[in-house]
Amino acid sequence: MRFPFSFALASLIGLALALPAAAQDAAPSHGKKARDPNEVICEKQEVLGSRLATRKICMTRSQWDEQRHSDRELLEKSQTNGCVAGAGC
Repeated sequence: MRFPFSFALASLIGLALALPAAAQDAAPSHGKKARDPNEVICEKQEVLGSRLATRKICMTRSQWDEQRHSDRELLEKSQTNGCVAGAGC
């Protein structure tokens, strides 16, 4: 019974993380100078459980990269272990 819930949760996390990352990776960098790691970038993210609510989160480019990296590690760990943090496994 826990496996379908864990799989569904991991899938949702993966989708939520992949969409904003794919949108930012699609930005062209045709011979322009390197991106500033201290540039502040704000993103609107949907609040889970609501169709209308969003929240604005601002972090530096390096913080966004670190966040994506840690989220990806958590997703990969949950896929290999079969247990998601906070699920009470």
